[in-house]
Formats: sequence, structure tokens, C-alpha cells
Amino acid sequence: DERGRLRASRVRFLTPTGARSAHYEKHESGKPRGVFGAVAIAAAFLGLLSVAVVLGLAPLLLVGVYAAASAVLFVAYWIDKAAAQRGSQRVPENTLHLIAIFGGWPGALVARHLFRHKTRKQPFRTIFWGTVAMNCAGLIYVVFAIRA
Repeated sequence: DERGRLRASRVRFLTPTGARSAHYEKHESGKPRGVFGAVAIAAAFLGLLSVAVVLGLAPLLLVGVYAAASAVLFVAYWIDKAAAQRGSQRVPENTLHLIAIFGGWPGALVARHLFRHKTRKQPFRTIFWGTVAMNCAGLIYVVFAIRA
């Protein structure tokens, strides 16, 4: 360097083939692992919500709200992943969390695993699951408030 000290130059980071995280390995279908579980969780939640509507425990409007918010958040994750790869303006994390709280978490869950985006970053994961818990608690409150 400018002070005569030794320094590394032309450094390359190498990863042995076996060092890849299982998180990023792909299922035999070619999709990243975790997508199937994410789809199963989102489908189970939306299925239970639909059953609640059929039983008269929840208004049909809730299914529409969850579907719309999930679609919006799925697209937001796609846009954010593309922006991250280009190095351009990102979708603020607070925006992603806010939409998740208001019902977009099923779409976010699928998008996170499908796009392999924000699946390892802490504290994002913890906050994400907190938004899921807050949303589910709010849904339970709404369902019981309607029945009262």
C-alpha cells in the first residue's frame, strides 16, 4: 500500500461444491427448497379462511383482502429482488412488513422462497414471522368480534 505494507491483490473467494447451504439447493423439480412448504402453509391458511367463510364465521370480504394483499406483496418481493440484483431503488422493508400485517403474508411467504429473497436475513425473518403472528391474532379478533 502507500505506506509500504504488504496487501492482498486479485483476491477471489472460492466455495467448495459441497459448501452450498441446503437452503439454496433445489428440489428434484428444479424449484428451490422451501417453496413447497411455503405454498402448503399459504394454501392451508387460505383454505381454513375459506372454510370459516362457508361456515359463516368470517365475511367473504376477508378472502378478497388476503388474496389481493398477497398478490400485491408477491409482486413487491419480485420487484425488490430484481432491484437488488440491479443495484437500484429497493422496496422499503417497512412497506413489505406493513402489507404482510394487513394480509399479504401468504403471498410474501411464497415469494420469499420462490425468489430466494429475504429468506436468510436477520432480523427480517423474525420481524416477518412477527407480522404473521400479528395478522393471525387480528384475524381471530375480527372473527370473534363479528360473532359477538
